[in-house]
Amino acid sequence: LLAKLHAMGLLGSRRSLVLCERLSAAAFCRRRLPCLLLKLRMAQNLRDAVTFVEQGHVRVGPDVVTDPALLVTRAMEDFITWTDASRLRRKVLDYNQERDDFDLDA
Repeated sequence: LLAKLHAMGLLGSRRSLVLCERLSAAAFCRRRLPCLLLKLRMAQNLRDAVTFVEQGHVRVGPDVVTDPALLVTRAMEDFITWTDASRLRRKVLDYNQERDDFDLDA
């Protein structure tokens, strides 16, 4: 149980079951995709983050996610990116001057 909760990102360590007693519903809410978009600074506020997810601008690994209630584990957290055809990705790349001229769809 402790290993699974730690892998989900709900517990900071795997020391004792006492940590499970203090586990709250807010910990689950902080692991949802829009909250992690805020943490990664991909969105300015939670409403925008939910909108980005619902409109299909965000993917986790190779899969485009449109459900803002997705719980993201620690392993999946590193694979949160913009979709390839996202206009937001294009704007970010233009702002950072990293957009490839030869990439036709971005």
